[in-house]
Order: sequence, then C-alpha cells, then structure tokens
Amino acid sequence: MKINTFVFTLLIICSSTIGVAYGHGLGGDQAPPINFAGMDVTVSTMLNPSDITAGEINKANMKIRFFDTLTDNNLDNVTYRVELWQGEDLLARQLFYDEDGELNVEIRPKTNCNEKELWRCTTYNGFKDPISGGLTAMGDGKPVISGPIFNRGGLYNIKVDIEGATSPKVQVARPLSFETFVSVAQDQNFVIKDIETLEEIPITIKTYYDDITSFEYNDNAYSMSFNMPFNWDQNYISLVQMVHEELRLPKDFKPYKQTQGFKGYVNDVEVDNRIIIMDPYSYDDLNIIHFLVTGNELQRIKDQITPNNIDDLIKFTIVPQAIKTENLLDIEVGDNALVKISWNNNDNDHDVFNVDAIPIEFAFFNKTGDLLKDVRYGYNLSYENEELFSNVGEDPKNPGIVASEGIDIQKINIPNNGSYSLSVAIFGIGMNYNQEYSGIGKGTFEIYMNQDQSIGDIIVNSSEIPDWIKNNAGWWADGKIDDADFISGLEFMIKSNMIQVPFVDHDNSATISEIPDWIKNNAGWWADGKIDDADFISAVQYLIKNNIISL
Repeated sequence: MKINTFVFTLLIICSSTIGVAYGHGLGGDQAPPINFAGMDVTVSTMLNPSDITAGEINKANMKIRFFDTLTDNNLDNVTYRVELWQGEDLLARQLFYDEDGELNVEIRPKTNCNEKELWRCTTYNGFKDPISGGLTAMGDGKPVISGPIFNRGGLYNIKVDIEGATSPKVQVARPLSFETFVSVAQDQNFVIKDIETLEEIPITIKTYYDDITSFEYNDNAYSMSFNMPFNWDQNYISLVQMVHEELRLPKDFKPYKQTQGFKGYVNDVEVDNRIIIMDPYSYDDLNIIHFLVTGNELQRIKDQITPNNIDDLIKFTIVPQAIKTENLLDIEVGDNALVKISWNNNDNDHDVFNVDAIPIEFAFFNKTGDLLKDVRYGYNLSYENEELFSNVGEDPKNPGIVASEGIDIQKINIPNNGSYSLSVAIFGIGMNYNQEYSGIGKGTFEIYMNQDQSIGDIIVNSSEIPDWIKNNAGWWADGKIDDADFISGLEFMIKSNMIQVPFVDHDNSATISEIPDWIKNNAGWWADGKIDDADFISAVQYLIKNNIISL
C-alpha cells in the first residue's frame, strides 16, 4: 500500500540527514551545491532573528555555514570572502576565517549614510587571524559589521567565496562561489475610509521585497491594490524563489470580516488560490493576509503579462470572496503539534465540486496554540480503508509541502460518498528539518455529495463531541429541562464549536412547529449509549434543516 511509502518517508527523514531545498525565504537560504574534493559542498545563510523588520532591531546574527550536503558535516578551517548587496548597492565586503566551518557575524544596522557608495559607511571589528588575514572569533566575541545593512526592507544578496578550507594555510585552486538571499521586512501604513461608517481603517502592509506605492481601496469591490518595483527580466526571475507581502487589517472591518477566501491578481493575471493565505490566528484583533508568490508562479505570470502591463512593476490586487470556511477535524501530530483541517463550505458556489476537488486548509499549531512556521508536511487520503493518494511534495531529495506561514491550502479530490481517513505527517520545521514537531496523526470523516455535486453532509470523527453534552440530552429526554432550554443550549454549543455539525441547508418551506418525539427519543438513547454520535448528529441536522435550530 502507498501508506507504507508515506510512513517510510517520515521515518527516513527522522532517522537520517537530508538535504534542504534551495531558495531564499525570510531569514534563511541555501545555495545549490558544488563538487569539491569528491564532496557536494554548499553554503547556507541563517539570520537570528529570522523575521527582521527594519527599524525594530539594533543587531542580528548572520550565520554562514560551509558543509558537505551528503554527510551534513562542516568543513573546517574555512576562509570566507563575504559581500552583502541590496539591489545594485554593495553594502559590505570583508574576509573572515572560522575554525569549525560555521561563521557567526554580528550585524549592526546603521542609518543616515550620506555616501553615494553605501559600502563606504560600513565598518568592521574583530580579531584578525594571523595566517588567513580574515576576521575571526576570539573567545565569546565575534566579528562585527556596522553599516547600512538590514536598515531597509527588501531582498539582500549575500555572496560568499570560499578561498580556503580544511587548513588555514591551504587555498582552493579557484574560489568556490555561492549566492544566498534573505528578506528583511518593513512596515508601511495606510488608511482607508469605511463608506458605511465613515470610520478611518488603518491598514499595514509588511513588505519583504521593496517599497510599496500606489495603494488604493475600491469601495465597490472592497478590493485593495498596490504596486512595487520589480525586475521582470528572465534571468532575474530565475533567481527569485518568493515575493512575500503581508496585509494586516482589523478583524472588525466589515467587508473582510465574514470572508476567509480571496481572489488575487498580479499584473491583472489571476494567481493560484494557494498564493493568498489568511491567518486569523496570530492576533486577537488583526487578520493577516499573506501574498506568497513563488518563483514558478512568477514565471507563469510573466508568460501571460501583456507588454503594456510590465513597466518594471509588480502590481498586486486582492478581492474578498463570499467563502465560508468551517472546521472539518483536528489531528494531533506527535506529542507537540496540532493540525486544524478546514474546508471551503460555500453553498453559493458549487463549481469546484464539479471536478470533485475541495479546497482543504491545513493549519499547524504547537500545543500552546501558536502557529508553526516553515512547516514541511505531507498528507495521505484513504477511502473505506483503501489509500487513494499521498502528497509529500515534488522534490524527492527534500520531501514535504512547505507551509511557510503555518497555513496551506490543498485541493483534494473526493471521488465517492463514504468514509475517509486523512493522515498528516510533519517531516520537520525549517530548512534543516527540525524534528521537535515531527510525527504522524490521523483523523476520519464522512462525506456525502448531493446529485448536483454540492457537498451534503460531512460527519466528523465522533470524538469531537464532549461527553458532558450527553448529560443535557439525557435531562431533556427525561423532561428535566424543556424544549426551549435544550434547543438554546444546542445553538450555543454549535456556535461555540463545542459540537461540530456538518453544514446543511435550511428548508425555507418547512412548517414544523414542534420537535418530533423521535428526536427526543434519539437524544435519550444517545445519552444511554444505545445509538452512536452519527445518529445524534443526524437528528441535530434535521432540527437545523427545519428551522427549529437557528444559526
């Protein structure tokens, strides 16, 4: 069975060293390997903190590691020549030396550089190695670069030449050259006016690439649009792995309050639905909307852009859609992680179901309820105990679908009515597959499609219903509480997600004014354990459909 392959993938990752994906993210990147002395060697760059916002830090650590990708072992006694660039501006150039192949340099951002050539404002401090001539660590101290670095948001290019390795006296015949990229964010604040309340709504765009211009809000479509400088040259696009923009807006802003779905456009080309990710979890008062345009998506967009719509700009547009997302089930993964699985329950739009694909959202949390970032995961779907398919990403050397912000959307095919089980594996966190949250979890649900291919009943694993709710059902069946109290309690528990009831349409022609006796009998039997949860949920759905329960 394919499930063995799915489990085997996790076991391989947990028990062995594995290469990491090449491509820059927020605070880390790894360059493609180069053959050297019979090894496949490369350089990785990691920032700490990993998510830097310009103006909010006075120092950061930059770790540059030179290692063999096959063994994950560092090469020692390494001489590095390091250059830092932002666009066409050289910011720093210096020689460094490190004994264990893991160079740590402290970066201290400085502002107000008035030099045309920014590198002239940069200074260096540290102990100079007497043999290699490079700056190196001395005791607990480490080399320091102070200059106009990480003081502005955008993409930084860190170029590294390895000029010597395995001995401070040995120089490589020709420097090994690597390039890595890291992104630094900056906040830009805007204000829009709510046409209904005339209230001014603050909007913050956190840009990881370049300055935002031409921000606009359309009152009719409730859309937001903005521009950013961008080089659409083919050679440049081949280097870009991600363009990341983040919108923060109040949760109580009405046009965006009821939606969890969006359409997005880049230079008037509609983007894939996975590009736009809604995060309602990280803040109590703010929703975060991530615009994550991958390198592959950029290439697809470039191929469709008309010549008069390129202009060295990337133009973003986001439009809220009337999409309702409901929790499907929660899956515990290992001892430390929880995955919330949600689905697009939009009864006004059945087009997606005509191709038997449902947008399913995976959201990853630690045990304290915080989103996990840079999750590498896979999933496996089985129908009636027989596996349908597994998805562990597209790179066999670096398994895992990447949920960079801890949330990801997958379109999953549902071919038949019946019982499904969904297994989710977390392979690791971050570039180096940190194993703290790794493991496999499993949940079950049932799906029934109507003849028009819209979703009918979805019944979640019965373990979702707390046992104490049975007490209320038993009291009602015994006449200890009246109908109104029981229905009021059910409505409260459903709205509070204490009971998770599959979506069901109201029947507007229903004329039922009393609760049928069989419903009360079902409640009593359920409380006594004579019928299972699914039968009780069916009774609750009957009450919703016939407008006895108001949601």
